[in-house]
Amino acid sequence: MKKIVTSLPVRLLIGVVLGIFIGLAANEQIMLVVVSIRYILNQLILFCVPLIIIGFIAPSITKLGQNATRLLGVAVAAAYLSSLGAALFSMLAGYGLIPHLSIVTEVEGLKELPEVVFQLDIPQIMPVMSALVLSLLLGLAATWTKAAVFTQLLDEFQKIVLSVVTKIVIPVLPVYIAFTFCALAYEGTITVQLPVFIEVVLIVMVGHYIWLALLYVIGGVYSGKNPLAVLKNYGPAYLTAVGTMSSAATLAVALRCAKKSKAALRDDMVDFGIPLFANIHLCGSVLTEVFFVMTISKILYGSIPSLGTMILFCVLLGVFAVGAPGVPGGTVMASLGLITGVLQFDGMGTALMLTIFALQDSFGTACNVTGDGALTMLLTGYVERRGIKATASDMRINQ
Repeated sequence: MKKIVTSLPVRLLIGVVLGIFIGLAANEQIMLVVVSIRYILNQLILFCVPLIIIGFIAPSITKLGQNATRLLGVAVAAAYLSSLGAALFSMLAGYGLIPHLSIVTEVEGLKELPEVVFQLDIPQIMPVMSALVLSLLLGLAATWTKAAVFTQLLDEFQKIVLSVVTKIVIPVLPVYIAFTFCALAYEGTITVQLPVFIEVVLIVMVGHYIWLALLYVIGGVYSGKNPLAVLKNYGPAYLTAVGTMSSAATLAVALRCAKKSKAALRDDMVDFGIPLFANIHLCGSVLTEVFFVMTISKILYGSIPSLGTMILFCVLLGVFAVGAPGVPGGTVMASLGLITGVLQFDGMGTALMLTIFALQDSFGTACNVTGDGALTMLLTGYVERRGIKATASDMRINQ
């Protein structure tokens, strides 16, 4: 019983419930403390993200040997095709459903959170995308030059980062999520905006689950593994993504969940794929954005964009999603140029898009993170079909 109460999923749920209740009852003085602590915890978690990326991706590439370049190409192609497929699926659903919807987009009436009183900035050693590119270059270069000493150094660094994850990042996540939901409840997002939230988000959530089911079926068929062996372990990662609204901030928990799926995922593919996909695979966010831009276009401008315009938007959005940062609102922020350029949204349309996207960003992120497990199944199937042997050590993230 004690083990269940102290397990990560239960701690996350407790954090969500406590956060909502405190936020509904809190006054401005309490929220001054909440927003300040949440800011510091957010800075700490985000500071660790580049370390996690370098610590897992670079050593994993060295262990892949001469197959590293080919596997990187397969991973990027899989991430793009998943995002493109999700975008096209959402587009077809939009043409079928939006003309029959009556969606109210009133989003006023929120309280303003107080300003952070104690702002402790902890800058990242480098931006997330810089860490990703550096990891890829270091890993590939070490493989090409057969740098044995540097490869060993990367292995040691991976163990250090793993210790940071298990002893610092994962323990503070329930507290951070509690403060996040406390802020949402205080603002009124969970009460004032509930009707808007439910009406719009339920549709895209169904789309998320359909797309995830398709991804896992494809991953299971291709790899010959049972997709439920992966899905059953992804509850904590899903819930963490809902709370953090960031694929990058959920990375530590996603690694833990994937490591438990040993029956379906190879350890070296987990170390390589999960940190990589956390930054380049944003199928849930893409699916949501496509449906929302079509809805907002109908509301503000009286019509849904033409089929040709939407196909162009989807194709380009898939490219932008690969390069978008895995942080809250990363996809929509990266694609603002497409929204204003291809779809011709004005200032009001862009503002409404940013607002409504923010209301469901947590669920899109949860879909992104959970979908990473399916793509890692594809990588596992790819290396096993081609007889690429596992050489990575068994890096275990303990319960």
